[in-house]
Amino acid sequence: MPSTDSFEDLGLLSPGPAGSPVEAATGDAAYVRAMLDAEAALTRAQAALGLAPATAAEAVTAAAAETDRYDVRDLALRARSGGNPVIPLVADLTAAVAERDRQAVAHVHRGATSQDILDTATMLVAARTLEPVLADLGRTADALARLAAEHRDTPIAGRTLTQHAVPTTFGLKAVGWRSLVLDAHERLAAVRAALPAQLGGAAGTLAAFHAFAEADGTTAGPYLGLRLLAGYAAETGLSEPTLPWHTLRTPVADLGGALAFTAGALGKLAADVLLLSRTEIGELGEGSGGGSSAMPHKANPVRATLIAAAARQVPALASVLYAGLAAEDERPAGAWHAEWQPLRQALRLVGGAARDAAELTEGLRVHPHRMRDNLDATDGLIISERLAAVLAALIGRGEARQALSRASRHAVEQGMELDEALREEPGIAGALPQDRLRELTDPTQYAGSAGALMDRALRRTGRRP
Repeated sequence: MPSTDSFEDLGLLSPGPAGSPVEAATGDAAYVRAMLDAEAALTRAQAALGLAPATAAEAVTAAAAETDRYDVRDLALRARSGGNPVIPLVADLTAAVAERDRQAVAHVHRGATSQDILDTATMLVAARTLEPVLADLGRTADALARLAAEHRDTPIAGRTLTQHAVPTTFGLKAVGWRSLVLDAHERLAAVRAALPAQLGGAAGTLAAFHAFAEADGTTAGPYLGLRLLAGYAAETGLSEPTLPWHTLRTPVADLGGALAFTAGALGKLAADVLLLSRTEIGELGEGSGGGSSAMPHKANPVRATLIAAAARQVPALASVLYAGLAAEDERPAGAWHAEWQPLRQALRLVGGAARDAAELTEGLRVHPHRMRDNLDATDGLIISERLAAVLAALIGRGEARQALSRASRHAVEQGMELDEALREEPGIAGALPQDRLRELTDPTQYAGSAGALMDRALRRTGRRP
């Protein structure tokens, strides 16, 4: 029997991202991998400028590649003494480098501060995490495009404030979901492209690199730091920042905002699916719903449920990241530390939601017959807007409104269809023939520009390579 003393988080209470590529990409081991990558990139960048021997870059890169030798739990416990995991990791990396090349030890973490490494590692983790997220958003957009095209003219009741409003089409609804997904894709792709490396040294001046260069007899010059920053960004594959951003947290705030938007965009899709898959509505169904522990007949909309759960959490997590913008001084106490867990959790939740959205939309079952039945639930009242416009032209706006109100009440009270009630209105019976009344009260014939709007929206690609 597995030990109950384990501190490992295996995702028991996080079914959304459980088992997804994002879960692995944001785990503790992934962060250690990213911190080691950042350390190795820094030494290589210095070697490229003559600030470290090439052999040192080789030794640090090789030692950093041996990820199995770094004990994540031990690093976590030792991180308490300095407040971050970079400090014990540098100690372990230094020991590993010493086994290969004792002369290279002096070039481990040289000139950097802990925040340089952890911020860069965080951006690497985010970049690696967003790749599968963007792919899943692309799958979702493609699936919604197919649904929209297939159901371009499938009529469905439009609902406002929980009540039937006027008819619309399922194609227009599906292409609306797609529009939000494409918006999310664009925002995340833009953030992904802009994720920057971090390098500023103790207080954002890069002064230590100048000092080490002078001590080594290397001609530094006033632009040494800028050249090193450019080289370091290139080594990591991240963008080059204009300034060190220790307390200029735009990258984290932008990432948090894009993640919150994505969660909300997918949440809109989930909210509609949850509503329309209710037993009494039955217009949609998940391709493979989840079971119930107590009720064998149920097929719960599990994927939509998990997406909805993520949509309720990520905005709150993003608010913590936005609060980090008000960090004090050149390096903050607490504001930086407060970002770590919310950002990782936001990445995980959005990653899980994106996977669930792709699976949901690719398997979504549409029930046009139920949509048609529900359109008739109000016996023609859903079309009253159209009737008001037509009748106003025939008998005047005021009289038309009064006659329609009387007929609507009569239809509800007597349980008859609206066109029957209208035929009993003296002012209307003579104004419109019976077949015209029947046509005007047909909800499938009142979709306005829904088809044209859908066609235009479907032409949008909005996807970055």
